[in-house]
Amino acid sequence: MTEDESALVTILVRRNGPYRVYGPAKLVDQDGNEFDVPPGDWFVLCRCGESENKPFCDSTHKHIDFTPETCVRLEAGSSPGDSSSRA
Repeated sequence: MTEDESALVTILVRRNGPYRVYGPAKLVDQDGNEFDVPPGDWFVLCRCGESENKPFCDSTHKHIDFTPETCVRLEAGSSPGDSSSRA
């Protein structure tokens, strides 16, 4: 892994779950105030909107039948990684 790749933040959209953020990331609110990010190599952000600890996930999604679409939709003729499939 190159130095540039190790500094890359990756956000994993988990099936029926939260966003898992890997890598060094700063999380700020709309006013620029920084949240205290939990220690470790990753943290999770609420996607269901029902967490009592927003913006972080508290696993409420497991109890409310949260079942969003979690896969990338590809346009006909495009392939994963093709920039034409990005909004």
